[in-house]
Amino acid sequence: MNMFGVPIACWYRAPVVLSSQRAYRTLTPGLRHHFLRWTDRLVDGIVVNCEAMRTHLVEDGVNEGLIHLCYNGIDTAAFQPEGPRIAEPALDDAAGVVGVVCQMRPEKGLETLVEGFARSGAAGRNWKLALVGSGVMVEKVLELARQLNLGDSVITRPSTTRVAEWLRRLDIFVLPSLSEALSNSIMEAMACGCAVAASRVGGNVELAQEGITGLTFEPGNSVELAARLRTLVEDTGLRLKLAEAGREFIHRNFTLANASQTMAAIYDQALAH
Repeated sequence: MNMFGVPIACWYRAPVVLSSQRAYRTLTPGLRHHFLRWTDRLVDGIVVNCEAMRTHLVEDGVNEGLIHLCYNGIDTAAFQPEGPRIAEPALDDAAGVVGVVCQMRPEKGLETLVEGFARSGAAGRNWKLALVGSGVMVEKVLELARQLNLGDSVITRPSTTRVAEWLRRLDIFVLPSLSEALSNSIMEAMACGCAVAASRVGGNVELAQEGITGLTFEPGNSVELAARLRTLVEDTGLRLKLAEAGREFIHRNFTLANASQTMAAIYDQALAH
């Protein structure tokens, strides 16, 4: 939309032109990357959704004065601990559930999650791992689970519109991304009362604040993730404490109302000039 919308808005002499950058530009390589950098010179401002993305754009040559921060907002009325949970017989006998709900793409680092779960020993405590989503990585993570002898401790389910119901079924939500801006998946999981462990990339650390609203680990490091999972599985008090702190943090700061008010202020500021 930046590549098409910005030139058209300029052509029609819109009084203010704002673009948006909500993912690392390394995911937009080649000619499209150069095109995005060209649109940076046409706009009155660029809206980012986390401090990590601000830093990324500055490193990509953007004038910091053009950058405005507006965190994503989610529907906290829909994403909350109270409500229906998904019916999943394969999890009924589990002592607890570790999981993720996301698109199964390579940059999500799902191999790290499967390996970390295996190393953690959670399966021996009758915990299960649920991978919910569709994409090219599904067969690869299933094959890895077979190689690690995880058996029926790992289940996969396709993409779903019943995200909140799945999140309420999880005790621990893990996002092992190799690249991430501000993750709606983490926000939705925290809002639904999951304890969160996330890789230390992008805006993940702005949401899962170490030891306060979640735990973090180096991307691709299954040994460190395994240690985090052991802590959360074995220390029920800490797990519940982080889950409650995360829920309160999201419901206070990342509502749709907060996001819309911040965005309106950005428009007001730009139009005033």
